[in-house]
Amino acid sequence: MALPAKFQNDLKQFQRLQQDLSNVAQQRLQIDLKLRETVHTLEELKGLPADATLYRPVGGILAKAKDRAEVEGILSEERETLKVRVKAMERQENHLKEKYTSMQRELSEALQAAGATPGTGSNLA
Repeated sequence: MALPAKFQNDLKQFQRLQQDLSNVAQQRLQIDLKLRETVHTLEELKGLPADATLYRPVGGILAKAKDRAEVEGILSEERETLKVRVKAMERQENHLKEKYTSMQRELSEALQAAGATPGTGSNLA
């Protein structure tokens, strides 16, 4: 069965939306992993002796930190930045999920109206 041009265009847009949703979810997971790592590092830092030698990242190298407070400050700032980024990615992901669900429903209804059944060669069900 030949599909109308508008439906084919909508289907391509739906597929792009699927890819965007997948990309955003993957990015959110990566940021969330970095956040967990940062929180874990802060917890480990608390267990180190007060006179432990610490290093901080400077570009691609590590430099000796002045004191524990410097490293804690860097990590705390990074933690807060990552929290904000995770929340922003979650909002974006939720928005895309809503759009995806809506578009999926619309395409399924259009297929049914055209006499095709979702699940027979389509990726909408």
